[in-house]
Amino acid sequence: MKKSKSPSMDKTSMASTRLKDFIRDIPDFPKPGIMFKDITPLLANGDAFSACISQLAVSMPTDVDYIVGTESRGFIFGAALAQMTGRGFIPVRKPGKLPAEIHGIEYELEYGTDRLEIHRDALTKGHKVVLVDDLLATGGTARASVELVRQLGAEVVACLFVIELTALKGREQLSGIPIHHVLQY
Repeated sequence: MKKSKSPSMDKTSMASTRLKDFIRDIPDFPKPGIMFKDITPLLANGDAFSACISQLAVSMPTDVDYIVGTESRGFIFGAALAQMTGRGFIPVRKPGKLPAEIHGIEYELEYGTDRLEIHRDALTKGHKVVLVDDLLATGGTARASVELVRQLGAEVVACLFVIELTALKGREQLSGIPIHHVLQY
């Protein structure tokens, strides 16, 4: 298999490299006026992806039972972080994707409503989890994911994001929960 043509370097020098070099801006996607932060170049570069997961791991509390990842890009980073840290991974999905009994929540978006679901038996009282996603923007999806976890009796001990868009003030939706990001715009 051919290696990616994106910027590359060995893992030791990756620590000093700005991971922002692997985030591509796509103007007017998915609609006019939005500057989309495309993470696919970061995913395509093994060293950059590894460095990103390592930085998430450094921010993760040690007393954690599970990593919860929100569909869809939260699966990529959450599953890699779970594997690296020896924790189990639990997906939070869009409607109709989970086969067993589910618990769901509807939440408001800036342009309507959406719904997230989790297996009803995925978590119980006393479990401590870290929520992982690629992006913290307005905070609605993260807040809904946190609420799903709490409704099952578990505790969200931290939220980890690859990117935080600070101007959108999403962290205000997650009051009382430690929030860490790898990159900030």
